[in-house]
Amino acid sequence: MNWLTWSLLSALFAALTAILAKLGVQGVDSNLATAVRTSVVVIFAWLVAYLTRQPGSFQHFSHKTWWFLFASGLATGLSWLCYFKALQMGEASKVAPIDKLSVALVIIFAVIFLGERLTWFKGLGGLLIVAGAITIALE
Repeated sequence: MNWLTWSLLSALFAALTAILAKLGVQGVDSNLATAVRTSVVVIFAWLVAYLTRQPGSFQHFSHKTWWFLFASGLATGLSWLCYFKALQMGEASKVAPIDKLSVALVIIFAVIFLGERLTWFKGLGGLLIVAGAITIALE
């Protein structure tokens, strides 16, 4: 499978995440709900990493790798806490598109921090995502 197939599967599972989380967060503390979901993710991720490991795949990580993975984990945790609180308070069909403004932010951050090229297509696509998210949120 190529990157597009994996990306489409990611979108499918992200959509299911929003619907299932909205159903699961009703009437409970959103932070506790996030902790339960995160625990499932941790167990599942370690299981997949172990079962699909390649010889030598559990090699030594550099300090830089540890730092960026740690920081990414913190950002993920903060994102999930905010997402669950938003789902608890708002409609899933409005929360999810606003959350996906992250796509437009990734385009900007990739140009600034990763040196990726900003093309007209990426710029236009990012602007359309922003316009779509705002349009849905204002409904």
